[in-house]
Amino acid sequence: MDVINLIERALTIRSYYQKVLAGNIANADTPNYKEKDIDFFEEIQKKTISQKDIEVKEKPGDESTKSMDGNTVNFENQMVKMTENSLMYNSLIQVITKKFSMMRYAISEGRR
Repeated sequence: MDVINLIERALTIRSYYQKVLAGNIANADTPNYKEKDIDFFEEIQKKTISQKDIEVKEKPGDESTKSMDGNTVNFENQMVKMTENSLMYNSLIQVITKKFSMMRYAISEGRR
């Protein structure tokens, strides 16, 4: 698999994960809402990827994470995951930008 396709898939997953995390945060006070999550490494292994193909799983909460109303979302953990996801997304953007820059350099044979 070439690097550009792999990065495209990773960006698609990261972008969708941001929406999932935002949904978790928006429902942090909703009774009986179960935290949703994506297994990034499982999704990146798939042959094709589009947002409709990404499997979002409900995370069953244990007694330590479940609130009295049955909600399993921990607001602080979701914010940490969102920050981490954003950093990973931005890193992927930097990698693809560098890849295109090197391709542009190779095509122009180093001339400006």
